[in-house]
This record gives sequence, structure tokens and C-alpha cells, in this order.
Amino acid sequence: MRYASTHKQEVREKLLASSRAIAKSGGFEATGVDALMGAIGMTGGAFYSHFPSKQALFEALISEEVDNSADMLAGNEDSPADHVARCLRGYLSSFHVENPDKGCALTALGPEIARAGPEVRRAVEASLKRTQKNWSDRIGDSDAAWALIAQCVGAVVLARSVESDKTRKELLAASRRFIDRAHALEHPCSTSPSRRKA
Repeated sequence: MRYASTHKQEVREKLLASSRAIAKSGGFEATGVDALMGAIGMTGGAFYSHFPSKQALFEALISEEVDNSADMLAGNEDSPADHVARCLRGYLSSFHVENPDKGCALTALGPEIARAGPEVRRAVEASLKRTQKNWSDRIGDSDAAWALIAQCVGAVVLARSVESDKTRKELLAASRRFIDRAHALEHPCSTSPSRRKA
């Protein structure tokens, strides 16, 4: 039976989607090609018809992940005035901490990204800069935008590192309160693009 002309692209997309979830849950380096392909019902031998190496798959999935994160976090001219505050509430949530497969790649795969090649780190840097630029425009403080990103990533990593659910929730709630006190994100500055449009 001959495959449809779109079969190879469809398999590639399934492999990327499945690998993202597997990598964020259990680590990319620790997962073999057979397991990655088995998750989509195929044998490991078929992997190399879709990617030249496991590292190439990592580069592709991180590139997609950070693009998706930037699209969601950066927002656009139609985003509400409290866009940054809304993003942070979702990011610093128990759901995000408890579901790494559905969350940010930086909090789940940060050490692996740091050890990756320049292509991966360039993609991450571009995504972070896009989010930082948008948040900086909204809150009127370039340094604070970088600090917010770093605080959020760090808080989620710490929350995933503790055993007690009580401590996890305290850590997240304290992070949300501290960020709002420090940056008044519930009441964005009047110079933000969204505020000017209101």
C-alpha cells in the first residue's frame, strides 16, 4: 500500500508533538529513539527518515516550543492591559507545576538547553528577547521585564523540586504576591500600549 504524499510530514509532526510531551515530562537525553518512535506506534528504525539525528529532533522541538511560548507570553496590540499579570498567574500556577508536559520548555529542559548547540540557544534567546521586549513596553521597565521572566522560571523549577504540596503552593503564592507588590502588574502603567488604546 502506498502512503499519501503527506504521510512523511504527518509522521514528523506527530513525532514532534509526542516528543515535546515526553521530553518535558522525563527529559530528552534520557529518552531513547525507540521510545520516542514507539510513542507514535512506529519502530526506532523509521526515525532517521524524518530526522538526521536525535539532536536535530531536539533542535526542532525546542524551536517550536519557544516560538509557541513567545506567541502566548508576549501578546500583541489586542491583548488586555493586564496581559503580563494574567500570564504570570497562569505561569505561577499549580497546574503548570504539576503538568510539565503541557508547560514551558525552559522550566522542564533548562539544563539540557544550556548544554545544547548554538542553534538551540539562539532560538531560545530570540524567544526570550521577544517576550522581554513586549513586557518591557507594557510595564515601562526593561530590567523588570528580564527579572520577571527569570523569577517565574526559577519559581516553577523550585516548586517542582519540593516534595510537599503545601510548600509548593506557598512558594507559588508568595512569588505571585511579591511580583505584584514589586511591579504593580494588576494596574499596568499608563504608558503601556494597551492602556493608551483604552
